[in-house]
Amino acid sequence: MKIQRPLSLLAIWNMSFGFLAIQFGFGLQLANMSAIYAKLGADASKIPLLWLAGPMTGLIVQPIIGAMSDRTWTRLGRRRPYFLVGALLASVALFFMPDAPALWVAAGMLWVLDTSINVSMEPFRAFVADKLPDQQRTLGFVMQSFFIGSGRRWRTPCRRSSSVTVCTAMRPTAFRSPCYTPSSSGPPPFCWRCSTPW
Repeated sequence: MKIQRPLSLLAIWNMSFGFLAIQFGFGLQLANMSAIYAKLGADASKIPLLWLAGPMTGLIVQPIIGAMSDRTWTRLGRRRPYFLVGALLASVALFFMPDAPALWVAAGMLWVLDTSINVSMEPFRAFVADKLPDQQRTLGFVMQSFFIGSGRRWRTPCRRSSSVTVCTAMRPTAFRSPCYTPSSSGPPPFCWRCSTPW
């Protein structure tokens, strides 16, 4: 059995930094997908069904990828091939998703994005146990949690796109505040991020 040597704080920081990008990917998805669906003509009452891709993908993909990465041995290591594949697929999905020509394409891109994020995320969690000795694992998981929390707290201002208001303020549900103040003319828009009519 290989003895794991202690790593520096900077090495643990670098090892966990990918979780920030993973949370940015989730944030972009959460902030914009409902508006993309609405732009493509999805009925507002059916949009929650289109969001089933996320939970279902995580439920199916994470255990499978976790088991596969435990048994993978390459020149890149056990986990890195999954980081690479997940990052490339997520980049493709994020590039094509906003300009999807049809609702089924947007739903497919959401599925690809969720799958690719989960492909990257599960091996990232196992990376701590692979690389750190027992006495540093708590620090490793704390560092991962720090980047997860930092990615979720990332905020951008709200913007209005045609007839749909998109709130991209990444706020926890309990602390949401009005994300858009409409003008007095015209019917009130609907903020798909906050699910609040204005």
